Amino acid sequence: MRMLLRMSIPTESGNKAVTGGAVGPILEKVLAELKPEAAYFAPINGLRSGFIVFDLKDPSDLPRLTEPLFMGLGASIELSPVMTVDDLRKGLSQIG
Repeated sequence: MRMLLRMSIPTESGNKAVTGGAVGPILEKVLAELKPEAAYFAPINGLRSGFIVFDLKDPSDLPRLTEPLFMGLGASIELSPVMTVDDLRKGLSQIG
C-alpha cells in the first residue's frame, strides 16, 4: 500500500544529530530501506521536516522502518495511506 510518512525533528535533537554527523547516515539508511517513490525535505513550522512516499508491503515492517527516525533523531512521525489521481479515479468509479 502506498503510504505517506510525515516526520518532524525537534530542534534540540536535530541540532545534536546534525553536529554529531548522524542525520545523513540515518536518513540514508531509512531511504535505502523505504525505496521511496518520492522524498521531500523542508523546514515546516520551524522544524526539520520530511515527506516520504513509499510502498508498505507489510505492516510488520513499520518498526524496522521507523525506529531509526524515532531513536536516532527524536522524530515525530505520522503515516497515512495515500492515492495517486488514477487510484482516486478508480475508487470514485466504484461508488454506486
